[in-house]
Amino acid sequence: DKILIVENLLSIVDNIIIGGGMAYTFYKALGGEIGNSICENERIDSCLAIMEKAKKTGVRIYLPVDSIIADEFSANAQTKTCQSDKIPNAWMGLDIGEKSRLEFQNVLLNSKTILWNGPMGVFELLPFSEGTKSIAAAVALATKNGAFSLIGGGDSAAAVQKFGFEEQVSYISTGGG
Repeated sequence: DKILIVENLLSIVDNIIIGGGMAYTFYKALGGEIGNSICENERIDSCLAIMEKAKKTGVRIYLPVDSIIADEFSANAQTKTCQSDKIPNAWMGLDIGEKSRLEFQNVLLNSKTILWNGPMGVFELLPFSEGTKSIAAAVALATKNGAFSLIGGGDSAAAVQKFGFEEQVSYISTGGG
């Protein structure tokens, strides 16, 4: 459903950062190789429509340029960094890489209003927590610098709390649905 939310935001935002599992659906829609990464195949056409509408409306969509990939969904998996649209077969993207973190942080630090819904990776597993942690830190710093930040509940709220930033954002929505 987050892909549908992205579509609705296109008329009111300047930038959209797409990380986590949703990014791989976008990359697959764009013809990228995503290995065993999570993908909502039924949303491929929606992703293409969103990219086209964003282009027409001047909204910049940021996808992670690099990913931390693993050979299995486990804290003990073998990991490496690779380009997000060139993930080898039998590997899966489980976090954003360093280049993506820096790019996303720059966007956040230049934003006046931030709505964050969804982690950048499997932050519950230590090898894949740095992307989400870095975004939480950037949102907290942007808030300190005057931005309004709304954390959209669920996993995002859990991540902000896990990393100790819950008092450094404007609002955390805990409502469901």
